[in-house]
Amino acid sequence: MSDGTTEAFAHGWFEGLKPEPALTVSEWADEHRHLSQQASAEPGRWRTERTPYLREIMDHLSPSSPVQTVVFQKGSQLGGTECGNNWLAYIIHHAPGPMLYVQPTLEMAKRTSKQRIAPMIEACPALRERVSDSRSRDSGNTLLAKEFPGGILVLTGANSAIGLRSMPVRYLFLDEIDGFDADVDGEGDPAELARRRTTTFSANRKVLIVSTPTLKGLSRVEQAFEATDQRYYNVPCPHCGTFQVIQWANIQWPKDKPEKAQMKCEACRKKIHESHKAELLRQGRWVASREGDGLTVGYHLSGLYSPPGWYSWAEAAKDFLDAKSRGRESLKVWTNTVLAETWEEEGDAIEENTLLARCEPFNARVPKGVLLLTAGVDTQDDRLEMEIVGWGPGEETWGIEYRVLWGNPAHPEVWEQLSDALAQRFQHEDGYELNITACCVDSGGHHTQAVYKFCKGRQGLRHFAIKGVGGPGYPIVAAPKKRRTGRGQRHVELFTVGADQARALVHSRAKLIEPGPGYCHFSLGHGYDREYFTQLASMKAVIRYTRGVPQRVWELLPGRRKEAFDCRIYATAALYILNPLWDKIVERRERSLGASEVASEPRVKKKRRARRPGGNWVTGWKSGW
Repeated sequence: MSDGTTEAFAHGWFEGLKPEPALTVSEWADEHRHLSQQASAEPGRWRTERTPYLREIMDHLSPSSPVQTVVFQKGSQLGGTECGNNWLAYIIHHAPGPMLYVQPTLEMAKRTSKQRIAPMIEACPALRERVSDSRSRDSGNTLLAKEFPGGILVLTGANSAIGLRSMPVRYLFLDEIDGFDADVDGEGDPAELARRRTTTFSANRKVLIVSTPTLKGLSRVEQAFEATDQRYYNVPCPHCGTFQVIQWANIQWPKDKPEKAQMKCEACRKKIHESHKAELLRQGRWVASREGDGLTVGYHLSGLYSPPGWYSWAEAAKDFLDAKSRGRESLKVWTNTVLAETWEEEGDAIEENTLLARCEPFNARVPKGVLLLTAGVDTQDDRLEMEIVGWGPGEETWGIEYRVLWGNPAHPEVWEQLSDALAQRFQHEDGYELNITACCVDSGGHHTQAVYKFCKGRQGLRHFAIKGVGGPGYPIVAAPKKRRTGRGQRHVELFTVGADQARALVHSRAKLIEPGPGYCHFSLGHGYDREYFTQLASMKAVIRYTRGVPQRVWELLPGRRKEAFDCRIYATAALYILNPLWDKIVERRERSLGASEVASEPRVKKKRRARRPGGNWVTGWKSGW
């Protein structure tokens, strides 16, 4: 730390021994907090009455409360972030001391500093006079450190071990803890590393844990919440006065009319309209469901409590129906973000015999429902394996062909076979021909340069080099990086594929039993034999504990190979790179068929070729087709 930072920390240490003011965090926010236009949809003076369920949460963060740890398992559109920011601002003004604010990544911490913390300080005179202008020399106000009389605020990411062990802290804010890595730089659980920073202040420390939950058994915030007194916000029925939790089971609407969603009282069964919500929230109260230790409290709040004008029951109903129509992945997101509940995956195992029995004869090489084709290619030492997958709206899939191309990838012959295979055209049931819109080739094996050489001149054909990266938190497809194809030769774009996310997606879709979004159809023949399905069912997710922290790990079943599983992942990655505009494709195909035109393929419209630094561009990336 710099001399100025050391001095601020030492001053904060002794300031922490002084008696604290009687003002609570919610009272301070109502008196001093201003929401900026940059960071809030409702700029102006903060009013706790707008989100009355936050009052008790904030007040237990006040020095007058004996509570040391507050856990907030929440949905979206509830003001949870601003709740934590009010506490942070209160500390700067009334209870100074060293504070650590941890986001899942260092990049997110920087973005929070720019978009949340800086506007908050600028909009509040009480803070502005205590935190120096960042533009002045030696101000002590940097992107990741804000000095103020008696204390310092340090922002960091859970992926930075250095940031997590930088100094002792009295206050700790762990935001979106379910996004934290299980292990950071080999030093262990980032949440535990951060908690150890508060040991020196064990008598008067405060820890706030906030997050939207994720998977059952892996969710950190759910585990933390289950160790508390588990409080739920109860609201009174306007008809009979019975206090109750707003539950999804009691949100009802007429068939096909989600815009008329209302809540049914669990006691008198009368309807409670959205217009009652403001009064319900005002009269509501937190009720503990189990006995606690007095030092740790936990709060669970779904998005169904979102104040009027933010997120309505009708919007929740519409989003539910939309998520349900788009498949399990969308429904999982809705469950996490709206209901604030963890998603519990169904049985881990895939039964290959069940998948084999699913094979069906197609009326043409490409059946109805397919709008475009992608391919995934796995690279082995003596062969290439390839799957061609048809895609429709909702990412429903049809396995068109699986084949093995024998030959050493170090020699050009096998790549010529692949080039011919990717150039083939397939007869669609509607009478036109389709070609392969995009292909991903794995470059993570022993033939990386051969893959780069094959793909470098084929970006116009949408043949992309990819490389899998393991571990949680990586997206299915990340922005490409440039890789050289050899000394003195030009670069090729390399996409990284988040193996864990992609495996979970393919695995969950293979288990669907009803045709529709995400469902997998397979052709009868064309390479879809027992060996293919044995490989498709070769991976299993298990829970492993790393330094006491549970994480989901994908393991290969004994005696299995997984080339088919990987090919399906790569074909999926090709689709995600394309980012297709399904409505546009459907509209164009219907117009073409209506005019009796024979299309070579349903063309996918690109908005524009977005040039990236260096003059290169990647077809379809982020812009949609």
